[in-house]
Amino acid sequence: MTLRLTTWNINSVRLRIDQVARYVSESGTDVLLLQEIKCTDDQFPVRAFEDMGLPHLKIGGQKGWHGVAIASRLPLEEAPNLGLCREGHARCVSATVKGVEIQNFYIPAGGDLPDRALNPKFDHKMDFYERLTAHIERRDPDARLLLAGDFNIAPGEFDVWNHRHMLKVVSHTPVEIETLTRLQQAGRFSDVIRDAFPDPEKLASWWSYRAQDFRKSNRGLRLDHIWTSPGLTPAVVPGSARIHEPVRAWERPSDHAPVSVDLDV
Repeated sequence: MTLRLTTWNINSVRLRIDQVARYVSESGTDVLLLQEIKCTDDQFPVRAFEDMGLPHLKIGGQKGWHGVAIASRLPLEEAPNLGLCREGHARCVSATVKGVEIQNFYIPAGGDLPDRALNPKFDHKMDFYERLTAHIERRDPDARLLLAGDFNIAPGEFDVWNHRHMLKVVSHTPVEIETLTRLQQAGRFSDVIRDAFPDPEKLASWWSYRAQDFRKSNRGLRLDHIWTSPGLTPAVVPGSARIHEPVRAWERPSDHAPVSVDLDV
């Protein structure tokens, strides 16, 4: 069967539940990975997801901030809970669907200053990546593993609106790019979006609310990713990976667009 999987930083699931329902209906998504749900487990709109046809839920909620969730048409089985956040934030939730292990992340943004000694938020971000990389180094690359979510790093020259300018800005600094590259190499992961749209095509999945017209401003970053392990990459349906940029133009949108891929499982 073909499994359509979407990752989306929703920036408050309760505030944008209508947009979620519309997206699920229009896209035919089977598994939805959400970040920044911004609610506790008991506040999550379970009934709305049941009505969407996504009744199987794994929720990692937190009061006010952060929070991640997986909603699925198909039953969810257990997967390792990585517990990588030293601050105890709800930043990772995991499940197995049709034999595919899914790890859904909301990785720390890192604040404004790319200095671990002077900025605890940036140190937290780097620590999260170091812990995740150490874990991935111990994993079997032939296992069917998918990492996805808001990684808060735009890794390539064509994943930012202005490469030279952004090299000084948290999300695209050289140390962050090197850190993300180490993680990708540790698991030999394929970046399904960039593989589908090779350089030099410019890609973005996030645009700031500061711009009245995000398309006219055209200052996007590709922060949201779907990666597949060597054991899963052959299941990626060619031509299926995409960034749903029009969703960013909907009424009261998240500042992130959904990113999706189809898997032949």
